[in-house]
Amino acid sequence: MKKLAAGIDIGGTNILLGLVNEKGEITERTSWKTTSFTLPEDWVISACSFIQEKLSHYPDVTFIGVGIGAPNGNVHSGSIEHAPNMPWKGIVPLASMFENNLSCKAVLTNDANAAALGEMLFGAAKNCRHFLYITLGTGLGSGIVVDGKLVYGHDGFAGEIGHVILFPDGRPCGCGRKGCVETYCSATAIKTTYAEIRQKNALPAIPDADAKYIYQRAINGEKEAKQAFQQTGEWLGLVLANSVAYTSPEKIILFGGLTQAGDLLMNPVKQSFEKNLLQNYKNKVAITCSSLPENDAALLGAASLVLQS
Repeated sequence: MKKLAAGIDIGGTNILLGLVNEKGEITERTSWKTTSFTLPEDWVISACSFIQEKLSHYPDVTFIGVGIGAPNGNVHSGSIEHAPNMPWKGIVPLASMFENNLSCKAVLTNDANAAALGEMLFGAAKNCRHFLYITLGTGLGSGIVVDGKLVYGHDGFAGEIGHVILFPDGRPCGCGRKGCVETYCSATAIKTTYAEIRQKNALPAIPDADAKYIYQRAINGEKEAKQAFQQTGEWLGLVLANSVAYTSPEKIILFGGLTQAGDLLMNPVKQSFEKNLLQNYKNKVAITCSSLPENDAALLGAASLVLQS
């Protein structure tokens, strides 16, 4: 009997859902804007309706369950717990909501952990047992894999590189503190960096400038846009160099929309990384981008949470 699982990737901007088979093929998919649902219960009802409707097209398939990747997702409790970039506040027991609505198994983990699992099974981290996985989206997420296993820690919240403080008393972060890495190294953060550079150069603000806009300005030769990518890359390279000291990975994989900037981002990242590495680690750690389509890694990884078991 063939098997299908639902993989769900919950982000600060979008929610993606796909049905995934044992070969890692996404057979059905849909998406929602995260902010479209004030209450998580309302979204769960929509998601379950989609799953049930699509499963009716596969009468000869066994539905294994639901795997969920979410910001501040705790694999032990099955809940999103106090996610800073989400409209749903407090503790949201999503896994049990799906179990109750679909009478199936549901597993929830951190969204970056889910994406790291997808990359390990189907992408650039295949056959790699020691790596860091960095997602550059609304915030900066991270998954740490040591000896082929995701690191969760005693409470399920290990690996929050995005909430290491880079600059004390720096930019305010959604977590309530100041100076966190994700306020300097993310698709959201580069907008702030770009605005600061323009202000410093006495240029008018561009309120609607997002990462894609800044990228276009950079490849068209605008100095301030190129500086924004240069500075972001230098900060990220420093953060990654410091992170290597904890687990000595063989590879660091970057994932997310910001990586589509290519050399504009990757060149300063790699230069800053090697410059700031401890001598023991120099020229040993490869930095590369995900080999999976942007919307697929987290879905595949999330579905694998139940397919593997």
